[in-house]
Amino acid sequence: MAMSNVLDETKQQQVIALGRLGWSLRRIEGATGVRRETVSGYLKAAGVAVRGRGGRPAQWPPPNPATTSEVSTDSVATVATAVSGPARTLSVCEPYRALIVDAIRRGRNAMAIWQDLVDQHGFAGRYASVRRYVRRVRGGLTPEPSGIIETGPGEEAQVDYGEGPMVRDPASGKYRRTRLFVMTLGYSRKSVRLLTWRSSSQIWAELHEEAFRRLGGTVRVIVLDNLREGVLQPDVYDPTINPLYRDVLAHYNVVALPCRVRDPDRKGKVESGIGHTQKTPLRGQRFETLEAAQAYLDQWETRWADTRIHGTTKRQVSAMFAEERMHLQPLPLEPFRYDRYGTRSVHLDGCVEVEAAYYSVPPGWISQRVAVQWNALHVRVLDPRSGQLLREHLRTRRGHHRVADSDRPTRTPAKTLALLDTARKAGPSIGAVCDHIHRTEGVLAPRRILGVMSLARKHGPAITEDAAHFALEAGAPSYRFLRRYLERVKAPAAALKQIDPLIRQLTDYRDLIAHRGAAS
Repeated sequence: MAMSNVLDETKQQQVIALGRLGWSLRRIEGATGVRRETVSGYLKAAGVAVRGRGGRPAQWPPPNPATTSEVSTDSVATVATAVSGPARTLSVCEPYRALIVDAIRRGRNAMAIWQDLVDQHGFAGRYASVRRYVRRVRGGLTPEPSGIIETGPGEEAQVDYGEGPMVRDPASGKYRRTRLFVMTLGYSRKSVRLLTWRSSSQIWAELHEEAFRRLGGTVRVIVLDNLREGVLQPDVYDPTINPLYRDVLAHYNVVALPCRVRDPDRKGKVESGIGHTQKTPLRGQRFETLEAAQAYLDQWETRWADTRIHGTTKRQVSAMFAEERMHLQPLPLEPFRYDRYGTRSVHLDGCVEVEAAYYSVPPGWISQRVAVQWNALHVRVLDPRSGQLLREHLRTRRGHHRVADSDRPTRTPAKTLALLDTARKAGPSIGAVCDHIHRTEGVLAPRRILGVMSLARKHGPAITEDAAHFALEAGAPSYRFLRRYLERVKAPAAALKQIDPLIRQLTDYRDLIAHRGAAS
């Protein structure tokens, strides 16, 4: 008889005796500590029926009772001695064993497993039953083997977040948990450990830049988890990388390689580095400032982490990093310029608003959503589906517009024509000013014309007509001129006395032109 686990003679007699008594494989395993597979092999070799589900033997009808009577009194006594305490009853979780084992391997805790069983499978048991069963199953599970991933020098680095130490928050004065960023090189296991108060897409990218600077170069591939700062949409075949993170890595000639969901073993080197940091230098530590915590971590990195003999490579980390450093890619000459991203709706005037300024979009996008990317110098409008550049503008001041000539409408919309007709009915000078605004300001004209009509409603058509007549004579037929004029003039008779110096200069200039014309 060939058995994977050979038992001694006494244990074999115990197993066979319990099998002949009609015990199930699970009950024999609980009593003797022998795995069910081994028990089944010995029982089959001895010709004893193996008890299947529902309490029935796998062979039916059961063997002759005369065979069972052959069990010696000494064997039964030995079994009774080996089995202590009452026999276990079958758990209500047993029918769901496969589901529970799979959930445990995926990292689900007992509460989550119980909730899933109740919601998805109509489980009627209590949480305590699931908790006890999970504890028993988890203790009997053997860890799955994980392969060793070997990488060449300068080829790969792994990154992840972990919990940092408690540091006193300067704003609240209370201790607050920080975040620990770790980048570990795949070849030498050299790590860069950085602390931060919070995380965002830009902070995540800036931590990578700082790590590259400390290493003196960049790798070719970054292996990361599917956290939101790096991956917007996890997918095994085509994950959606965060645009800012993607652009930063492209600036450093690095490619992102996200892990599969719930596959932490792919970046086990950085996971080990985070655990080592949390257990050794940071366990039980508190710091008054973030700078003091980072200085302590840097000193520990140089004094202890870099000089240790790594358990897998059996070599000193600093010695291996000296070999890997010459294989790192050089850093770019200029740092990355951080852009901001967002989505905007295209207004009826064909513009999008970015930080209180307005930028034109090609025709055909009114009332649709577009992607916007901007920095201190430029604003880029992108197609939200393909990412294609639609329009690029220089930044302008708050309240101002940037309109490309190709974005101005080629024909007057019907609503604008109706607006001009209303302005002409309000007064000939008002209509003339609005016509000039429409000819000169293009896509911005409807807002300016609406502003003129608003002034007419506020101050009255008569006063606004006089102001428009004066604006035409002064050579400044604009909404801004009318607004400033009407804000300072209470009545047309007092206009020349109360207008501001700019309007007075325009009046003097008009009289000078008239005098020269008469003299000639």
